[in-house]
Amino acid sequence: MPESIDSKSLSRQRYAQFADGYVTSETHARGSDLDRLLAIAAPQRQWDVLDIATGGGHTALKFAPHVREVIATDLTPRMLEKAERFIVGERGVKNVRFQQADAEDLPFNADQFDLVTCRIAPHHFPDVPAFLSQCARVLKTGGMLLLQDHLLPDDDTSARYVDAFERLRDPSHNRAYSELEWRALFADAGFSVETAEHYIKRHDFMTWTQRQGNDDATIAQLIQMLRQAPPIATDWMSARDWGTAQATFVNRHIIMRGRVC
Repeated sequence: MPESIDSKSLSRQRYAQFADGYVTSETHARGSDLDRLLAIAAPQRQWDVLDIATGGGHTALKFAPHVREVIATDLTPRMLEKAERFIVGERGVKNVRFQQADAEDLPFNADQFDLVTCRIAPHHFPDVPAFLSQCARVLKTGGMLLLQDHLLPDDDTSARYVDAFERLRDPSHNRAYSELEWRALFADAGFSVETAEHYIKRHDFMTWTQRQGNDDATIAQLIQMLRQAPPIATDWMSARDWGTAQATFVNRHIIMRGRVC
């Protein structure tokens, strides 16, 4: 499908360009959500783990000391190179392997992994049902999928607005989902939902825009969108100190744990 191919090419292009920023990003590297993911998964020493769309490798690095092996995958070769340099070269971790892979067409055997993780990435995927189907295929019976991603409000108008705001900053953003939509997607892929938690990430607005190389015109459009947001979207994004160099806003995530039925 041409749209899917274009979307993936755009992701590869943008994340090759901005790879360094995601490895060093404070919100990606040191967010308390990583601690929460580890606590929810309660990983075991004998587990084999697949980390999908690893980005800067922070989830793989977090889980590596607690499991037998992590295979970290990403669509973007340069992103993988940076993650490997960070995890193996700088941190000296020995039980993380790196492999290029499309989240919607994983090059792994069925029933191979005890845990699949995917943190703050599915909003880029053109075909989330295919991604979830692949997760179910490569997990062992009773295996766990641990997913974190952007969350939209249930109100449809506000959800479209918040999604458009994210896409303006990063055109490779495909779409995010509400909790109700995520629950339906999990069920359709054969997962039982064991945990569904909301997590709030507050971002420094300018750092957030700079990480994707936004120009002045795009930043001005983003500011205008925040000012003109419908009431539910305004509450959802919760901007503070607007009009100052310290301006921040919120994006909301969902953390879901599912088991292969």
